[in-house]
Amino acid sequence: MRNITVEFMLRQGTIKAVENVSLDIFKGEILGVVGESGSGKSTLASTILRMVSSPGRIKEGEIYFEGKELLKMPEDEFNQFRWSNIAMVFQAAQNALNPVLKIKDHFIETAKAHTRMSENDIIEKASKLLEYVRLQPKQVLDSYPHQLSGGMRQRVIIALSLILDPKILILDEPTTALDVITQAYIMDLLAKIHVDLGITMVFLTHDLSLIAKIADRVAVMYAGKIVEIGTVEEIFYGPLHPYTKGLVLAIPSLVDDITARRPIPGSPPNMLDLPSGCRFAPRCGYHMIEYCDGTVQAELIEAKPGHFTTCLEWERMME
Repeated sequence: MRNITVEFMLRQGTIKAVENVSLDIFKGEILGVVGESGSGKSTLASTILRMVSSPGRIKEGEIYFEGKELLKMPEDEFNQFRWSNIAMVFQAAQNALNPVLKIKDHFIETAKAHTRMSENDIIEKASKLLEYVRLQPKQVLDSYPHQLSGGMRQRVIIALSLILDPKILILDEPTTALDVITQAYIMDLLAKIHVDLGITMVFLTHDLSLIAKIADRVAVMYAGKIVEIGTVEEIFYGPLHPYTKGLVLAIPSLVDDITARRPIPGSPPNMLDLPSGCRFAPRCGYHMIEYCDGTVQAELIEAKPGHFTTCLEWERMME
């Protein structure tokens, strides 16, 4: 992705939900994208699939996949490309299933929209995928969504996303609204899918503890911008942006003193009235103690090989 900007034209003004974002996704990796609610994670993911909801529009930018420019691809061609190459498990996916269709009909409709597979072949493949995600095909395929639990519906969606053997799987907060036991179960399942099938994954979440468990690299978003990119080890043990450091320090721990946990002061900015200069400055300790005047919203700097940050005071972060 290069210089992606997505705007929402509202009566009160224009919101740039994603602004001038560039990001590489490497083949075979699990890339975590983290940030608070409203940071632009879901909008960035929907941009890849050209599914930005109205009144949003992709104002500018380029997205390349194996040499193809996706944003310039004709609509009918992209409709065939979508799901067979890049699939997505949407946020609150357990509510994304059509309540009047049986589970088997979801598989049949999806596969027939992109392939010429017979219904028998589709059902056979769907059965194998449901077994793979540890569900009973005979019971599940003839069920309606409301007859399944939240965790079962989530696993159905994951199986459905794999029906066309995509190369990239985007997961938008796939464990939202699930209990902690089911969350752990889903995370183990996703890790197994990644290892067994070699699928590249993009995992969007606000929960850094989940990222620590599954991701290879992490991109941190704040107020529509990516503020840091690095490996999991770099992000957790050597963050180069105050926002990233604040997220890490806010994670609860079973072995640490709870008094050592500190929330990030303040609230995310109003996207209709962004601060001039650095968007994180009003909440940043370095700005508050006048190490940084906060007048510049920098673009990503490669502070160390493969480790990028927008903080101009990144060298202080290493002290």
